Amino acid sequence: MLAQELEKVASAYAYRAVKLDREGRTEDAIRMYLKAIRILEKLLELRPSLSKLYSSRLTAYKRRVRELREAMKKVDVELDVRELRPMGQGELPPKPPAKKPEGDLDKGGGRGHGITWDDIVGLEEAKRAIKEAIVYPVLRPDLFPKHLSWPRGILLFGPPGCGKTLLACAVAHEIDAEFIEVSGADIMNKWLGEAEKNVARLFARAREIAASGKPAIIFIDEVDSLFGTYSNEVGGEVRVRNQFLKEMDGISDKMRNLHVYVIGATNKPWRLDPPFIRRFQRRILVPPPDLEARIGLFKLYTRGIELAEDVDFEELAHMTEGYTGSDIRDICMDAYYSTIRELFESGRALKPGTKPRPVHRGDFIIAIRSRRPSINSSILKLYYEWYREFGAL
Repeated sequence: MLAQELEKVASAYAYRAVKLDREGRTEDAIRMYLKAIRILEKLLELRPSLSKLYSSRLTAYKRRVRELREAMKKVDVELDVRELRPMGQGELPPKPPAKKPEGDLDKGGGRGHGITWDDIVGLEEAKRAIKEAIVYPVLRPDLFPKHLSWPRGILLFGPPGCGKTLLACAVAHEIDAEFIEVSGADIMNKWLGEAEKNVARLFARAREIAASGKPAIIFIDEVDSLFGTYSNEVGGEVRVRNQFLKEMDGISDKMRNLHVYVIGATNKPWRLDPPFIRRFQRRILVPPPDLEARIGLFKLYTRGIELAEDVDFEELAHMTEGYTGSDIRDICMDAYYSTIRELFESGRALKPGTKPRPVHRGDFIIAIRSRRPSINSSILKLYYEWYREFGAL
């Protein structure tokens, strides 16, 4: 996941953790804190320049986890958020709040306890395809004949930083689904040995949740690291892949109407093994933002920032053709930080009540000129070529 997506998801987890903590649901709060910590550690790797901000949050969350574990008199107080815990051993995930809380998340951009469609600018075709595949069958399963059923496997592919993870989070929020997030790299690196059993437990857990009447979404990031083609495979990897094929065939059984979905995200769809491509009945391209979407992104990422009258979002959008949503966020951040830098260099920053000047057009121009797009036209061409051959909306 890229930085802009990670920040929103981390904030969502942290918001839920704090709420659960206040409600006295200690075990559930610990789980949410650990998820937030795991994502913040990834953010530190992606953005070492912001280590001060993320480190302070990490320290606070880790300290709170230790306090909660001590309060519960748990023997094991070791904090290792990078270890993927085996799932489905008679343990159900925490229930979401009955009512969506009001107010913005702490610097996350999402609202309530999850990401909504309104938090995603553009990508209308991708939103439509996901709604048709997941939302409509959940809302009206009676409209779908048993011999046709509906898609259970959704593949989101495209350049980094264009919103694949946000789409998965938004659809989970839309249908109030349990969102089970795993990483392909974690599975291959940490589950080998008992891997296939843990894959079976993962899907058993999802089916148990769905049988209780709540949809379950298994989200696999970096799915190409799990389902990719490799010249040399060890026995454990083969068994894991075969188990996934078996489980995905099981949830796609047209005679069973359980709402269990697998959403895979990848930046390298051409690495996927053909048998797994077929298991994803919907294969949706998530492209860089178009002109209208770029205008919307500049508006989104400058909310709460004072802008000068000479700032023209349409002009900026024309200048950033080929940039991803993550790139545009970084441009807005760079432009704003230039005013913060001026405030500190002037010596006025430590005086109470002082604020940075408005962000001018020139600040954005400098930021754009100093930051090239994170993808190029040749790479983008590969995505469209793969879409023409394998895409399925």
